[in-house]
Amino acid sequence: MAFVPFWFVLIAILWTGFFVLEGFDMGVGMLHEIIGKDEAGKRAVINTIGPLWDGNEVWLIVAGASMFAAFPGWYATLFSGFYLALLLLLAALIVRGVSFEYRGKSPAQRWRGNWSRLLVIASLLAPLLIGVALGDMLHGLPIGADHEYTGSFWDLLQPYGILTGVTLVAICVLHGSTFVALKTSGVLRDRARRLARRSAPVTGLLVIAFIAWTHVTAHGGAFLSPVEFLAIVAVLAAWALVRGHEGWAFGATTLTMALCIITIFVDLYPRVMVSSTNPAYSLTVHNTASTPYSLKVMTVIALVLLPVVLGYQAWTYHVFRRRISDSDFRPPPPKPATPPAGAARRPRRAGLFARAQRGSRG
Repeated sequence: MAFVPFWFVLIAILWTGFFVLEGFDMGVGMLHEIIGKDEAGKRAVINTIGPLWDGNEVWLIVAGASMFAAFPGWYATLFSGFYLALLLLLAALIVRGVSFEYRGKSPAQRWRGNWSRLLVIASLLAPLLIGVALGDMLHGLPIGADHEYTGSFWDLLQPYGILTGVTLVAICVLHGSTFVALKTSGVLRDRARRLARRSAPVTGLLVIAFIAWTHVTAHGGAFLSPVEFLAIVAVLAAWALVRGHEGWAFGATTLTMALCIITIFVDLYPRVMVSSTNPAYSLTVHNTASTPYSLKVMTVIALVLLPVVLGYQAWTYHVFRRRISDSDFRPPPPKPATPPAGAARRPRRAGLFARAQRGSRG
């Protein structure tokens, strides 16, 4: 079963890539009304992710599909236990995608305001729900000997899982504000940098609390693991850099998000879902994996297609790298009315006629 660890690592990378890329997308969705203020500003903020958000969500689809193909037992227990939560997540993702398309279909202020509010709510719910699910997998859920989830919806709302979700939402806010500062100019850039400075201390404290609780949950020793330590260093670096270096700050928030997700998967392995009923009932990479032949075929496909997808997405980010401003979305000022073609000659004719009259009188 040499391919089993490879696919666990690959799934961890896919979830990390989703949160890194879609994380600033969701942050922009939550913040577009605060940073944008007026209609032109909101459109500018939304358009910082306009060409990118749908491609970033592909990482979520591929992560879920990889779990289904490589670890069907994990997929079955997770999706059955989180059925209602996943329906809420699906609704949030649908509303979020629709809001991007429908918001500009009518110039009415009420129409656009309603879709903006839905975008904010959906962008907040998505990382919160996924974060709760990731936290619950590590902290433990009521799972029986047959690997069936035996709890209810309310058993999913554990304090550690909620902290994980809230922490990821806070990182998305900081990640999104640094991205807007990196992608805009003028007043939008100033507002995004100011918001990043205000949210950085709260995010830093939440990350420290999350890492400490994760370390205790995973029964770590007296010292933090290298990944946990680097996650705290990264968020403190982001805290320090948001005051004037948005490029480095965005890199630090990227690293913070990545290390927080990696921490969960590192502490999980070789388990994929911990059973709070009995540790012996926990799901592992070995008792939930597909057949060796299936994993071998999927490995070949992944090694061929994944570089193509990464190259295409990198090219997309390169093409749409320029900064934008709210002035790009303001209507042009009305042009002054031009007089009719013959209007300029009429006064001249009147003048000539008056001189002729004066000459005839003289």
